[in-house]
Amino acid sequence: MRASFAGILWLLSAAAFLFLIAQPISTDVQWLTAATAIGIGVCIYVLRLQGPWRFVFLAVTSVVVLRYAYWRTTATLPSLDDPLSFVLGMTLYGAEMYCLLMLAMSLFVVADPIDRAPAPFYPDADLPSVDVFVPSYNESSEILSLTLSAAKALDYPAEKLTVWLLDDGGTDQKRLSRDPKVAAAAIRRSEELQELCRALGVSYLTRAANLHAKAGNLNNGLANSRGELVVVFDADHAPAREFLQETVGHFKRDPKLFLVQTPHFFSNPDPLEKNLGTFRSMPSENEMFYHTIQKGLDKWNAAFFCGSAAVLRRAALERVGGFSGVSITEDCETALDLHSKGWNSLYVDKPMVTGLQPDTLASFIGQRSRWCRGMIQILLLKTPAFRSGLTFAQRICYMSSGMFWFFPIMRMIFLVSPLLFILFDFKIFNASVDEFVSYTVTYLVVGELMRNYLYGRVRWPWVSDLYEYIQSVYLFRAILSVIVNPRRPTFNVTDKGQTLDRDRLSELAWPYFLIFGVLAVAMGVAVYRFQTEPEIGGMLLVVGAWNLMNLIVAGAALGVVVERRERRQSPRLSTARRGVLVVDGSQRFAVDVDDVSLSGARLLPKAAMPALGRAASLRLEVLDEDGLELRGAVPVSLVDVSGSDTETVLGIRFDASPTEYGVIADLMLADMEPIRQQRARRRRSRGIVSGSLGFIRWSVAHPLNALRHLVFDRDHSQARDIESAAAPERAPNTGAVGA
Repeated sequence: MRASFAGILWLLSAAAFLFLIAQPISTDVQWLTAATAIGIGVCIYVLRLQGPWRFVFLAVTSVVVLRYAYWRTTATLPSLDDPLSFVLGMTLYGAEMYCLLMLAMSLFVVADPIDRAPAPFYPDADLPSVDVFVPSYNESSEILSLTLSAAKALDYPAEKLTVWLLDDGGTDQKRLSRDPKVAAAAIRRSEELQELCRALGVSYLTRAANLHAKAGNLNNGLANSRGELVVVFDADHAPAREFLQETVGHFKRDPKLFLVQTPHFFSNPDPLEKNLGTFRSMPSENEMFYHTIQKGLDKWNAAFFCGSAAVLRRAALERVGGFSGVSITEDCETALDLHSKGWNSLYVDKPMVTGLQPDTLASFIGQRSRWCRGMIQILLLKTPAFRSGLTFAQRICYMSSGMFWFFPIMRMIFLVSPLLFILFDFKIFNASVDEFVSYTVTYLVVGELMRNYLYGRVRWPWVSDLYEYIQSVYLFRAILSVIVNPRRPTFNVTDKGQTLDRDRLSELAWPYFLIFGVLAVAMGVAVYRFQTEPEIGGMLLVVGAWNLMNLIVAGAALGVVVERRERRQSPRLSTARRGVLVVDGSQRFAVDVDDVSLSGARLLPKAAMPALGRAASLRLEVLDEDGLELRGAVPVSLVDVSGSDTETVLGIRFDASPTEYGVIADLMLADMEPIRQQRARRRRSRGIVSGSLGFIRWSVAHPLNALRHLVFDRDHSQARDIESAAAPERAPNTGAVGA
């Protein structure tokens, strides 16, 4: 009864709200209404009010958004008397309405995100058995050694934990390939990884053929294991020791729980962070999703599987035939299938893995192309809007997650639209300057205010625009290919751990230069027309400002296409561990481990040390977090000695055998608190004004450097197809996915 009354009250309130939105008012009254709403929103934003104030903020700012939508629909569309302008105008209008729909769905998702309580603790005897799957295709044995060693060291009863390497690079199909090079490489890989697994006490598993890509590999693991729970870690996602302690207990509390997902933390910058130099200061791109959106999805029992750093219930997977393989994003698709069967999911916002991101723009675009095509496949082939078994809220959540990936089409429309008036005089937006300011400008201000209020700690102003623009240039075509043939896409493995010996232009750079040039020319034409055609000066100011915003984003993007030098293949993690450096088997010196990577570490001696020769025999003994208990030892070599008169810094390289990678994993991951502190330090808000000024500085400075590379670099290659921009392609999926 109470729920029915609340529903009726909500509908009546919404009807009254929309009735008021639709009332005709003058431009002056509209300006006053918008200014009042913005003023209230700014007060809530500046005072950082949360709780009930969050809903007040969303309500008052939504007034401006809805007033804009009503005005845009009823007063600005071009006349049918000019058919071409009408078609172009309706295209722009459709893109804007798509953005407003996405805004509405995203506000529904993140209006009230939740933080989960820690998992309950249970005695060892009551804990379920766990299989850890590490699917692999072409990753190096060094990367796999770290991940497998870390998985083997998880804090969990040993008799209930089995770690599996699922090797899709050593299948019968590849080892028996007609290409002798492919066959020889697969045989070498299989033998090497089997020996590694024997040394680490890990189970090795491969299969006959590479069917259904990662989903098929995981299902092969399911068929050959028996654990009640299944954990999935990507090959480059090494877990912290407490991972199972923080996740498994939730399954005991909820028998219908099929998934506990945790965030992905990356120890290296993505191409935008690396090439713009923001990795240490700006929140990571995935923070917006993992810190806010996933918690909002969790509110509606719609947090979904992200492919790694997750625990799943075997019984639930078996009810839907295992991991889904219709799309190339098997993770979200699997979650959709299980949610529609009445199973529950849960999200724990605590980073407990460290992984690798794509290093180059080409591999980044290749990865995002796969995500984009896979999510659109789910929309087209699994139709979450009409999927039986989902709640209304879950339908909205899945539609929001899938429809987001149409952004490249909208971005291109918004990029081209001002050019239609500046260069060709098409009138696709009928409004006076006063109306444009009262409705459109206030709507844009409110949109930025909303983003900063909801996501300010995890996303700086304009950065979303830059990420979307960078991807849109190449993803536009990928979307069209999926719409034409939803079953065509195949799974590509993302290349990671790449190195560059010098700064250079990306092989994908040329379209970004072309777009920047066109926008710059259009800017010059707009200035010329403003001086020579005063009768349309007001509209030229408006459209010119729009084009200028696009030019600013395109200018900053030219900083991204200049790939910065990266010689380090293994990124370093901050740590705060203690150890003992043993010299020639007898001399012992206490050291602090300042940072560590898969290949080496930086040591700070706690007392004066004699000069060390390059030929000295060195061994690093790693102590526990309290500095009391020996955790293991690994042979090392001296690479560098630096520092000052008061502090010596030693750079060492690990000379580890496979069995010693457990010591390195312990050193890197036993205490992830320094990593979490680093993540927290990057989570700092940047105001709209300061963020905008900083972004404009990027857009002014980086094009000059990019143009210098364009002129003087003689060996940058032409852009490749989006399909080859990622790492070498896996064998095409068959069966459900198609050839």
